[in-house]
Order: sequence, then structure tokens, then C-alpha cells
Amino acid sequence: MTPSLCQRLLATVGRLTSLSQHLLANGCWHMLTGMPRRSDNTRAAILAAARERFAADGFERATIRAIAADANIDPSMVMRYYGNKEGLFAAAAEFDLRLPDISEISPDAVGLTLVTHFFDRWSGDETLMALLRAAVTQDSAAERMRTIFAAQLGPVAARVTPDPDEAATRAGLVATQILGFALCRFVLRLPPVTDMDRDQAIAWLAPTIQRYLTAAG
Repeated sequence: MTPSLCQRLLATVGRLTSLSQHLLANGCWHMLTGMPRRSDNTRAAILAAARERFAADGFERATIRAIAADANIDPSMVMRYYGNKEGLFAAAAEFDLRLPDISEISPDAVGLTLVTHFFDRWSGDETLMALLRAAVTQDSAAERMRTIFAAQLGPVAARVTPDPDEAATRAGLVATQILGFALCRFVLRLPPVTDMDRDQAIAWLAPTIQRYLTAAG
């Protein structure tokens, strides 16, 4: 709806008999005044409450009902905007991959270092697992995952790749292995993958990650 149309509709408020026209005119108020919609305020309140609740209770103990109570809204509104707890968590929480400092690591050991780090993070960090599960079904969570990996893994790739112009591509290839493995082992629980112990899994993945990062293009 254009601002000019909104102006014409607002000028008719009080004279229209059509309920739909009244609703359209009322909906224009935010466009012309710059005031936030009620839904924007509701989302902001939910996210603020969720950040505090997740920080205090952790993902497992935090509940939609408690978050809704903190935001002073009905729990159904949380479900309406974010679908479930994992979707809300993906939107509200801050994620740090806590990647190791590779400046003092031999370039030939970067793949092994990253795979070991990620394996241990996936195994022991429920926050990343919650985001991964949410990313499978929710676009917003998937976008959050893409942003996190691009922003935090990209600089690592840029430091070790033989061609800095390929850093984004190489980081993306690394993500296919890291995320694909985590999805198959921890979410889908694909038997051949879950049957491997830690050392076996790392031994299989590390050479591929190393090649993605440092092999000549």
C-alpha cells in the first residue's frame, strides 16, 4: 500500500461504513507516522524476555509459558510469532562458535583442529543443537545459522586459503561437512555415522576439511 493511498484512506476515517476500509485506514497509521506496529512491540518484548530467560535457565529449563509471563503476554502469541521454543531460541540467543586461534597452528593441522573443535562443541553444547534442529524446519533459524558460519568461519578460511578470493567458497564447503555431519549424527542419528567413535569421526572428516581450506584450487 502506497503512502498516498494511505493518506486518502486516513482522511475518510469516521465517514466510512465499510469495516474493511476502516481496517485498511487504521493499518496505514504506522506507515505515515513511523510508529511501530503493535506486533513489532510484541516481538521485541518476547525476544527481550527470551534472552533473559535463556541466559538464566538455559535452553532445556526455559519454557514458553515462563517467557510469555515475563513478557506479560499470552503463550499463544509466542507460538504465533516463533513456532516453538527452538524457533524462539534461534531468534533470541547469541551464538559464538568459539573457534580456536589458528595463528599458532601449523597450516597442515588446521583441518584436524577445526574438526576436533566442532565435534566436541556439537557433542556438548545444547544451544548449537537447538539451533541446528530449528534450522531444519524454520527459515529464520536457517538464515541465522548461515550468518553465524559465514561471519565466524569465513575469517578462518581467509587466513589459510592460498587464494583469499576463494575464502567464502572454501568456508561454505567446510560448513557443508560440519553441518552435514552434525545433522546426520545428532539429529537424524544415521546409524553408520552414530556408530563411529570420536576418533574415527575426526579421522574421516579432518582430511576433507583440510583439503577444502588449503588445497590449490
